[in-house]
Amino acid sequence: MTEYPVLTCDQARRLDASAVSQLGLPSLLLMENAARGVTQELTKLRGNRGRVLVFCGPGNNGGDGLAIARLLASDGGDAVVYLLRAGKTLTDDAGRNLGFLRAAGGNIVEGDEVTNWDPVFDELTQNDWILDCLLGTGVRGCPRAPFANIIESINRASARVLAVDVPSGLDCDTGTANGACVKATTTVTFAGMKRGFLQPTSMKFTGSVTVAHIGIPLTWVRSWLSDVND
Repeated sequence: MTEYPVLTCDQARRLDASAVSQLGLPSLLLMENAARGVTQELTKLRGNRGRVLVFCGPGNNGGDGLAIARLLASDGGDAVVYLLRAGKTLTDDAGRNLGFLRAAGGNIVEGDEVTNWDPVFDELTQNDWILDCLLGTGVRGCPRAPFANIIESINRASARVLAVDVPSGLDCDTGTANGACVKATTTVTFAGMKRGFLQPTSMKFTGSVTVAHIGIPLTWVRSWLSDVND
């Protein structure tokens, strides 16, 4: 079994930027690779059963979700994307993936325009899956509305939950949450294990954890970590 490095939140963010600047890997390619890793794991877990609802925020974590929905559709799946912008502009790569999905006829709902979420969550069953792509590693402090409200609804739903990279609301350095936090069935994280996931307190939020590579050679990641830790 591959032994992946352990990353802090800051290192995880810097790793992506360094792979772009030092290796010349396009950030959009890294997002595509991350989405492919999640799609493969989700397909293995669900087979062809149940619906998939993808909850996306405006950052790159949301961009992952938009790419995942497109990749699921490439195999004939039909995920519904709920995009919550919360008054923010999408990151460049998230915006591009939104454009790709729209051009392909993806099922996208502007979540900020939804006034009653109860029908969305009440009809879900244990065969269905929710993908948490709301906040990722870039958010500090407690989630605020509308994200906190959606997180609470996700946790009340009967569907199984896959958190993409990190459960929204979890401090991935400490493995604790100070406010609303997604309680996932499983988490697919990228490039390395997050430090906080090694803490027993995190397990009620992460569920089982799988590491997916995003196309950065592990030998380079280890060398880069050694350099930044010196």
